[in-house]
Amino acid sequence: MTTVNKQRLALLSILFLFAGGTTLSAQNTPTSAELGIIVGEPTGISAKLWTGGNKAIDLGLAWSFSGSGAIHIHSDYLLHGNLNADTGTLMYYYGIGGRVLFRDDPKVGVRVPFGLQYIIPDSRLGIFFELAPLLNLVPATDFDVNGGLGIRLFL
Repeated sequence: MTTVNKQRLALLSILFLFAGGTTLSAQNTPTSAELGIIVGEPTGISAKLWTGGNKAIDLGLAWSFSGSGAIHIHSDYLLHGNLNADTGTLMYYYGIGGRVLFRDDPKVGVRVPFGLQYIIPDSRLGIFFELAPLLNLVPATDFDVNGGLGIRLFL
């Protein structure tokens, strides 16, 4: 596959990821939105759009430190469940999504994130921990893992 074709595939993948997120948000009025950062692999901006009930779409625009480094963009559809906590709200989540890694040979893959999110009582802050096994599909099939700690502010 030529470099131009790889770049086109990466661009189409991004448009597909964000178009899918827009469709879900349009069908269900978001109850809230979160914006913050994630530190790990990758490190950057993290956003979550709640689409109602226990469903959300997360977005990431970050820097991947793997290899020689690259811009990382992902979007996931997430389902949440409540865990008992003495104070605050503790939730587990899992989902499926996609990731594009922009570098000399762009990578496009499927993410399967799972994690925990704790909403700090009497604040608009939530902290989270996430792991996301990846199945890269372009330019070759291989496995990878993303993960990190983050904090987001409810807007």
